[in-house]
Amino acid sequence: MLMLTPTAVQAVRAITDAQGSPEGSGLRIFTAAGAETLQLSVAEAPAEQDQVLAAEGSRIFLDEQAANMLDDKILDTELDKDGNGAFVVLPQGQNMAADGQAPAEA
Repeated sequence: MLMLTPTAVQAVRAITDAQGSPEGSGLRIFTAAGAETLQLSVAEAPAEQDQVLAAEGSRIFLDEQAANMLDDKILDTELDKDGNGAFVVLPQGQNMAADGQAPAEA
C-alpha cells in the first residue's frame, strides 16, 4: 500500500484546503487511458473504483492502475531546482523520508 511521509500529508492537506474544496475532498492520482504516467487533480470525492487513503486529515484517491503502480511506494515531497515543491515517489525499502522522519502508512 502507498505510504505517505509527514511532508506529503501536509502538502496534500494544503493543496485540498487551498482549492476551497468541500470537506471530504482529496488529491486524486490517476492515469490516462493506456498511459504509464501519473496525473494529479483535486477531486470532491473519489471515483467509483478509486482506492481511498486517509492519513492525518489528508485524503488521496487512487484509480486502479495508479494504485497498482504505487502499491510498494512512498509519496514524499522535495524542492525542485527552482525552489518549488514537488511530489516524489520512492521505493518503500527506504527507512526514512528525505526530512528524516519515518513515513506514515495511509
